[in-house]
Amino acid sequence: MMNLIEYIDPVIRLMIAAALGSVIGYERESHNKPAGLRTHVLVCLASCLVTLVSIMEFPEDPVRLLAQIIPGIGFIGAGSIIASGERVTGITTATGIFITAAIGIAVGTGNYILAIVSVCIASIILYSAFQLFRTGED
Repeated sequence: MMNLIEYIDPVIRLMIAAALGSVIGYERESHNKPAGLRTHVLVCLASCLVTLVSIMEFPEDPVRLLAQIIPGIGFIGAGSIIASGERVTGITTATGIFITAAIGIAVGTGNYILAIVSVCIASIILYSAFQLFRTGED
């Protein structure tokens, strides 16, 4: 059992995960996508929490619980993909959910730099792609 002071670092990690998830979620929300701010924040937070619990409670084999995040995210992502005739929508939303989960894992393991750089790269891709296709340029 951990004392209260030992929970400071995990709590900070959870708050960082929520903040980083909100960056991607805000972009999705601002473009009226099906999975927006709340979804991305919760995915990032949940991934971070599962990672922390895995590390803290199962130090001899943290990967066992941690590995279950990916199939769970696959299930959520698949629900955001819609096929209508020859048109498929929701792929970017699904991949946004996937990268958000990976960012949560990175924060949960303490890899803040990787998480922040990933948010920056993902945001640049999402914002620039939207601008590119909105204006009709190639």
